[in-house]
Amino acid sequence: MPVLKVVISMDPLDSAKPLPGTASAGVILRSFAQEKGILLYDWNEVEDIGAKHGRKHTPPSPSDIYTICYTSGTTGNPKGAVLSHGNMTAVLASGDCTTPWYPEDCLISFLPLPHVFGRIMEIFAFAIGGKIGYGTGDILNLLDDIAQLKPTVLPAVPRLLNRIYAKVSAATVEAPGVRGALSRRGFATKIANLKAGKGFEHPFWDRILFSKIKQALGGNIRVILTASAPISAEILGFIRVAFCCEVVEAYGQTEGSGAGTNTNIGELVAGHVGPPNTCAEIKLVDVPELDYYSTDKPSPRGEICVRGPGIIRGYLKDDVKTKETIDDEGWLHSGDIGVLSDNGTFSIIDRKKNVFKLSQGEYIAAESIEGKFLSRLPFIQQIFIHGDSSESCLVAILVPEPDAFVPFVNKVLKNINLRLGDLSALRAICEDPKLRKAVVHELLRAGQSAGLRSFELPKAVYLETEAFTVENDKLTPTFKIKRHPVIQAYRKHLDALYHEINSSNSKL
Repeated sequence: MPVLKVVISMDPLDSAKPLPGTASAGVILRSFAQEKGILLYDWNEVEDIGAKHGRKHTPPSPSDIYTICYTSGTTGNPKGAVLSHGNMTAVLASGDCTTPWYPEDCLISFLPLPHVFGRIMEIFAFAIGGKIGYGTGDILNLLDDIAQLKPTVLPAVPRLLNRIYAKVSAATVEAPGVRGALSRRGFATKIANLKAGKGFEHPFWDRILFSKIKQALGGNIRVILTASAPISAEILGFIRVAFCCEVVEAYGQTEGSGAGTNTNIGELVAGHVGPPNTCAEIKLVDVPELDYYSTDKPSPRGEICVRGPGIIRGYLKDDVKTKETIDDEGWLHSGDIGVLSDNGTFSIIDRKKNVFKLSQGEYIAAESIEGKFLSRLPFIQQIFIHGDSSESCLVAILVPEPDAFVPFVNKVLKNINLRLGDLSALRAICEDPKLRKAVVHELLRAGQSAGLRSFELPKAVYLETEAFTVENDKLTPTFKIKRHPVIQAYRKHLDALYHEINSSNSKL
């Protein structure tokens, strides 16, 4: 262990009494540490050292390093964004203006702490003196963890909200008989009120229906904050009325300390990510290669650039990448394409990065397309859009969300009664050509409703029942798809999809 110098045990090292004729665990550990040249202390010893050698507290300056947060690394090595105390103070002050926190708040923390969103949420809770609860670490048990903790604040990514939507829908509006009829009427009434600007609460329906639904998230949720990817207006409205709570949608980047824009408390209109935070100014820069211009009418469009006290000074030991991302005037170039509405709110409509060409010369922004499908089809847990410069169309790898996909399967394949939880049967059925064709049809329908052009719609799909995870090297620690490893892992299936398409076209 050439690098490790000091180990601190949070438990006393000599508290356990050894069996007769044996050494205590503390003695064994200390002997091993001494042999390896490592200093070993328990927490009591650390406190004693501090008491004997006290040092005057030196408050940090705004320019001092607070932490190093790494970018997602979807297409290359992650970069270490150096966040200062000044950056974090600006973000805290800005967030408190739009989404106040209270000492009685309880936060469920499950997002990975390399993710700036997860880090910011914890800092808010610490700053106000609130509580933080940690789950079991198993994403499949997350809803049970939330129900047990009963938090008031839930930070969420759209993937989680899609799961919640699928589970609640299956148990309510899609349920048979009286329960389904009652649920459909209750949701219809509350969503109509929401669209009319009357809020997400209802004196009658909340008492007889939604007070029970709220218990799925513990019953105390007052605000859900969602970021990192787009979420559909339909699901956002559904979540608001189902759990009778605020849903704040935010947009930001690691390089901006997570601050960019967010919707305000009391916002009932979905489909945008709000105005700029108080610590950020935003401009749109022309992207001619994708035909986006800040002079577009009626609404300006272009690459979102952010400047303000939340922007980092640079990446750790990487001046080249710093200059590529942050210009001489301090503008952070996000790589995201936004549109500015008349009311001062922004919507994210495309992605400048991860753009590739098809054989006919059309540019494809894969992440943007994936986001549109994820926000419109609840049966999608994950989707990977792939194109090749030698091919004229797109294909997809799709991981279904079982709770929402099983009812879809039973509807398409009427002679099969697939049960929830039967993953081996689901895995076999995912190879069914009729089912795959039906999924492509749903992608076509959803894509057209999202305004995608014909060449942006996948012509074939491979259904994968094993989710992309950090452990299988298909996701980054911030839950973003690692594109190159996914292409390598599914090369055989991607080639087979193109062979299938080309064979079909040759018969026409």
